[in-house]
Amino acid sequence: MKYYTYIIQSEKDGRYYIGYAADPHLRLQRHNEGWSRSTKGHSPWKLVYSEAFESKSKALARERQLKSWKSRKAIEDLITCHAGGRPD
Repeated sequence: MKYYTYIIQSEKDGRYYIGYAADPHLRLQRHNEGWSRSTKGHSPWKLVYSEAFESKSKALARERQLKSWKSRKAIEDLITCHAGGRPD
């Protein structure tokens, strides 16, 4: 089974949320349905990045790494590069 590290962005206020899940599309649906306290007041959300891993532990490690960046620009650069663009 694959696991994914994902980034979603609030269409309401532009904030990002980083998480991991076995099914990022189902997890996005649950974020939009208000299942998570940390994202509940900021929906709707859209999936802007996902990365696949062969194990849950690797996806969780990547989630922790991305959260440790604490830099909106670094997150946006990652999303831009993933989409085929170039960071500024």
